[in-house]
Amino acid sequence: MAATQDKPLETIEEQNRSTEGGARRLQPVETPPRTNAEQAPEDQEKSREEEEAAARTAQRKNRLKRIAPLVLVIAAVGALLWWLHSRQYEDTDDAQIDGHISQIGSRVAGYVTAVHVEDNQEVQAGQVLVEIDPRDYQVALDRAKAELADSQAQAVAANYNVPITSVATKSQIESAGADVQNAQSAVAAAHKNLDASRAKLQAATANNVKAQNDVQRYKGLVERDVISKQQYDAAVAAAQSTAADVESSEDGVVAAQEAVTQAEARVVQAKASLRNAGTGPRQVSVTEARATSAQSTAAKNQAELEQAALNLQYTKITAPSHGVVGHRTSEVGQYVQPGQALMSLVDIDSVWITANFKETQLRHMQQGQPVEIKVDATGRKYKGKVLAIGGASGSRFSLFPPENATGNYVKVVQRIPVRIVLDADQNKDHSLRPGMSVEPSVKVR
Repeated sequence: MAATQDKPLETIEEQNRSTEGGARRLQPVETPPRTNAEQAPEDQEKSREEEEAAARTAQRKNRLKRIAPLVLVIAAVGALLWWLHSRQYEDTDDAQIDGHISQIGSRVAGYVTAVHVEDNQEVQAGQVLVEIDPRDYQVALDRAKAELADSQAQAVAANYNVPITSVATKSQIESAGADVQNAQSAVAAAHKNLDASRAKLQAATANNVKAQNDVQRYKGLVERDVISKQQYDAAVAAAQSTAADVESSEDGVVAAQEAVTQAEARVVQAKASLRNAGTGPRQVSVTEARATSAQSTAAKNQAELEQAALNLQYTKITAPSHGVVGHRTSEVGQYVQPGQALMSLVDIDSVWITANFKETQLRHMQQGQPVEIKVDATGRKYKGKVLAIGGASGSRFSLFPPENATGNYVKVVQRIPVRIVLDADQNKDHSLRPGMSVEPSVKVR
């Protein structure tokens, strides 16, 4: 029995086209069902395509099954190699190049007459940067030379003018000696009186302390009517008396001290008289001392001359090292003061890297370990080594260090600055500048 199958509407026939209005009207047309003979070639072709697609899919799956283990092995080996390599290195991108930045200032005051450099200009050590008007300092140098010549002449004259005076009489010396001895004896007696006055003061102080304590004790007793008012008044009177004794003893100590001072002054006076009496034979020594003083004055003037020469030299401000000028503020005609900053000088010969590693990265890091530094600005990689690990975290050196002794403390991984130096031949072209971002990688194993 022939099987028939209903087909959905497949085509639409355009009919009744109107040439005047241009309107189109579409009507569905039913297609008669196909027989098995008409469907067989199409079904067979479709089956062949499906079989070919299934075969291709099976082939791809077989290839994937063969390749998948190899891919997994390669990925595992790659992951193992990456892990073995990465565990040997510690790196960070929180790093930058550091260097010495000197503030170039004036050591003398004056008007700027010339500025020989501009911002970002490379200069050599000893190159003149700024000149200050040297005329005032040239005058000071000439004056120092004249004063030195005068003091040297006076020193020579003092050496030739040594006066010889007569010797004071022996009686005057003996009289002055006796006065010294008497004055010294008076000092000894005054010291003894001072010791006695101090001992009296100590006794009076002790009695006063006892009397004052008695008053405090009796005050409580009289308030409770344990003792009579008369006894309390007697204790008060005794305390006042002992206090007066203390004041009197203190006055006595002061007087004794004044006596000691006076006695010592008389000793000094007597010794002065004795020295005056013996000045005769020592006039030559006095003259020699004056000659020495003249020589000292000449030496002082020599030092002032050298200082004047230095001040004249300071009118030319030179570069202390090889570097690059930056932040130039000096201008011609500007009046500068000693210590005033005129420009900055970046030392490009001596640079290093400051890398802020996490504290968890420092477990195996040590001084002297090799480092590979990638510089963003140049795109090159440089060789270096770890010089030192910082003594504290960077936050500890901030103006307001964190205070962790609070209730809202949250643990944060800290960073420790690590100083890295370049090998000797790595920065020959001086292309590295302080502040550049770098990525160091330290070989820790």
